[in-house]
Amino acid sequence: MQISARAAAVKESSTLAIAAKAQALKAQGVNVIGFGVGEPDFPTPAHIKQAAVDAIQDGMTRYTPSSGIPALRKVICEKLLKDNGLTYEPAQIVVSNGAKHSLTNVFSAIVNPGDEVLIPAPYWLSYSEMVAIAGGVPVIVATSAVTGLKATVELLCAAKTDKTVAIVLNSPSNPTGMVYSREELQAIADFAVANDLYVVSDEIYEKLIYDVNCEHISIASLGDEIYARTIVVNGLSKSHSMTGWRIGYTASPTALAKAMGNLQSHGTSNPNSVAQYAAVAALTGEQECVETMRQEFARRRDYIYERITKIPGLAMLRPEGAFYAFVDVTGLYGKKVNGQALRSAAEVAEALFDAVQIAVVPCADFGAPDYIRLSYAISMEQIREGMDRLERFVTENCGA
Repeated sequence: MQISARAAAVKESSTLAIAAKAQALKAQGVNVIGFGVGEPDFPTPAHIKQAAVDAIQDGMTRYTPSSGIPALRKVICEKLLKDNGLTYEPAQIVVSNGAKHSLTNVFSAIVNPGDEVLIPAPYWLSYSEMVAIAGGVPVIVATSAVTGLKATVELLCAAKTDKTVAIVLNSPSNPTGMVYSREELQAIADFAVANDLYVVSDEIYEKLIYDVNCEHISIASLGDEIYARTIVVNGLSKSHSMTGWRIGYTASPTALAKAMGNLQSHGTSNPNSVAQYAAVAALTGEQECVETMRQEFARRRDYIYERITKIPGLAMLRPEGAFYAFVDVTGLYGKKVNGQALRSAAEVAEALFDAVQIAVVPCADFGAPDYIRLSYAISMEQIREGMDRLERFVTENCGA
């Protein structure tokens, strides 16, 4: 039986594979601490769930316009104006089945075969796969701790060719938790305008920023020219703990929004109808639930950062947003576990799983083969136990 070359080339999601492995052991009664999947451990707020119940009771269970119900597109425009200083009309908004679907629409709409898309590394592992599925060429732009794990104009300029059509930005970042400053974004905006490039701005973690001197800024807000070249991608999964509801959206120039809406109409017809009404409630209802989550994630961030940076052989930058600890494990290389020397982050992750039942994500698929990612979207009790196990693993197994 034939499988297309395109489908055969797509890699399995390592984050989901690790989560499945952890769940399988848990089902056998093993006490696994899962630092894998990035999913808030808070329930969806009650008023959002009630809006979904009301929508079902009111019969809102049929097809909707392919790009989303008018009420939701309208409140998204209101949100973008209030939170980001961005003016959009409902015709510029396309609501999709999660931000991942939104990104798939974006690359399908802007990439022709052979076009190149600049993706600063470390990056969320699906970006490169999405670009390739659309027929494009992902061009990975390596950053380092020296640049704060963020792209600079110099790095982007060195990677750009005459085939480059877009830059991907993710701030706050998955997996690093780093946030681009206004000055950094302005420099990238000027570069994109000068070279007539799209900017795909993934802002899904915008509500999860922890330091008073750090703020989320949408690059689209930095002038008319960059606004016209930016596709803002966002959603409700992280901010309102609605991962399973699958509501994401894009805001973009009208012609591009129309093209993405046409693509979506043939691919999925429309986003889930009931979830759309829940999303209206999420954006228009009380937002204390968002702040409660943010404060708790900040508390966990502080704890996990303090613990990890005191463990010999491990290093990390203090994450400014999202809910990930991005850990350099090169200090463990050469240490022996069961007689075998550790040589990569993948081997460190495997050893952690086997020795102390901690599930972490090795980040080769994120463009960072010397790092592991730990999600702190789990309870503080689990984080404490996980950090104790991690410290014990290093001191007892690695001879540190």
